Amino acid sequence: MRISELSRKSGVSVPTIKYYIREELLPAGRHTSATQAEYDEQHLRRLRLIRALIGVRGLSVDATRQVLRALSEEQSHPHLVLGLALGAIRLTDETPAESEHPAAVDALLKELGWQVHGDAPARGLLAETLASLQQFGMALDWHALLPYARLAEETARLDLDHLEGVTDPLELAERAVVLTTLLEPALMALRRLAQEHESAQRHKE
Repeated sequence: MRISELSRKSGVSVPTIKYYIREELLPAGRHTSATQAEYDEQHLRRLRLIRALIGVRGLSVDATRQVLRALSEEQSHPHLVLGLALGAIRLTDETPAESEHPAAVDALLKELGWQVHGDAPARGLLAETLASLQQFGMALDWHALLPYARLAEETARLDLDHLEGVTDPLELAERAVVLTTLLEPALMALRRLAQEHESAQRHKE
């Protein structure tokens, strides 16, 4: 297909496609003349993933380039593809954040029996949350997060169910990014609605 068709099918403008090629996010097309090139379905899948990483997940061009490079090396391993696309696996040149409560997070994950990488960025976020709760005088430790973790576990199963049967690594990564990132606000909204309903049930006059 020509670049105009690639633009139409992907929803990405021609100037942006040319920019992604210059930035080495997207491979150049096969030249058919001095001014023309052809692109295939692999270009389309990669372009959709780029759009998801930058436009949906909010990565910078440089971070997207790193993710794409890592994905090309690990595309035969679906678990690693998902981890890289969703940011669950730290890239090699990222510096882990210092955590004041790693033991609490380790204890929680051990209790849950979850297989989680030692450098997973979410570990630091969880530790920061526990620290913030304590700073605000909330008498909550990692044990209090166990019921929430079980709900998250069920949500994760539903997420992965939507990705069953997708074998192309680029399409798998794109779907995972879009599904996870765009559903998160909806999950938060559902929680707020459920809280309102529960409050109404508990405080009926």
